[in-house]
Amino acid sequence: MGFAAGPIGGFPVFTSEVFMSRQRKAVALISGGLDSMLAARLIQEQGIHVEGINFFTGFCVEGHTHAIRKKDQSRPKRNNALWVAEQLGIKLHIIDVVEEYKDVLLNPKHGYGANMNPCLDCKGFMVRKAHEWMQENDFDFIITGEVVGQRPMSQRKDTMPVVARESGAEDRLLRPLCAKLLPPTLPEREGWVDREKLLDISGRSRKRQMELARQFGIQDYAQPAGGCCFLTDETYSRRLVDLWQARNERDYQLDDVMLLKVGRHIRPNPRFKLIVGREEGENRFLEGYRKQFIHLHPESHTGPLVLLDGQPDEEDLELAARITARFSKGRNAPRVTVAVTDRDGETRRLEVPPLPAHELPESWYV
Repeated sequence: MGFAAGPIGGFPVFTSEVFMSRQRKAVALISGGLDSMLAARLIQEQGIHVEGINFFTGFCVEGHTHAIRKKDQSRPKRNNALWVAEQLGIKLHIIDVVEEYKDVLLNPKHGYGANMNPCLDCKGFMVRKAHEWMQENDFDFIITGEVVGQRPMSQRKDTMPVVARESGAEDRLLRPLCAKLLPPTLPEREGWVDREKLLDISGRSRKRQMELARQFGIQDYAQPAGGCCFLTDETYSRRLVDLWQARNERDYQLDDVMLLKVGRHIRPNPRFKLIVGREEGENRFLEGYRKQFIHLHPESHTGPLVLLDGQPDEEDLELAARITARFSKGRNAPRVTVAVTDRDGETRRLEVPPLPAHELPESWYV
């Protein structure tokens, strides 16, 4: 079956059945979370060759954050997307889209969520990039871990078709966890995957996903209700908007993205902002940026490394030194010696009284 006698000399003529019997290939968007992991595993179970793709925007760097903060010491210091790929036994393609992603964040067609998260545009962007990769690498369809009703902006029944349409993926986009709640896609209609083995999960509860993980023997996965995108975080979003306002332009570099999530951010006036290390891990991280900023640290007492971003005048520098002293172990001393080093490496020392707590208003904290 699959070939017939040829019209000349009895040579076999291959029918479409032979060509359709090749193993189908799917590319899965792997975020590092449980949903995308389960979606890929469900399709693997049907004999499909799966490879993963992960887009690095700069805003999802949770393994890095866990390595810095003491409060996160119990959490795994790992890249969750790589960990997921390892558990699934699949190849993972990590693609840097930091520059391309800027337009998604700065000019979202569908607007922002509760904070600075352009979720619908973001999902469409990533599916579009995955679709381009699929075509370039001769894959057949795309998998995501989306669930109807799980996210208020991008994972609604009325917005899911928007992602499929605007990304260009159309019905080559398969969402295995909720496929039975959606119209059949090309892989289902063509019989590449069995629709009956797909799921009908909806809503924000993760109980079914967690039960499925137990069935597959998956353990130590990232928190199922979590997300690693800092743009969904209120504090981070506020700091990003503050950065744009201070610079009078809506732009950013990768270093900005990283620094916005570290330390206390204090802006006493429009001319400058301080980034104050809160603990040893953050101080070590900030050390890597000393040459890019004016930086301060107490010399007479133990205290934080502080980066100064902006164009301060002399009065501002003294205030910055007093704030630095405030966060040192000399906060109750009459005076603290603070070293102030400019971008050229020149250091001078200021002996200043620490700023009293009542002179550091909440409104200065970004």
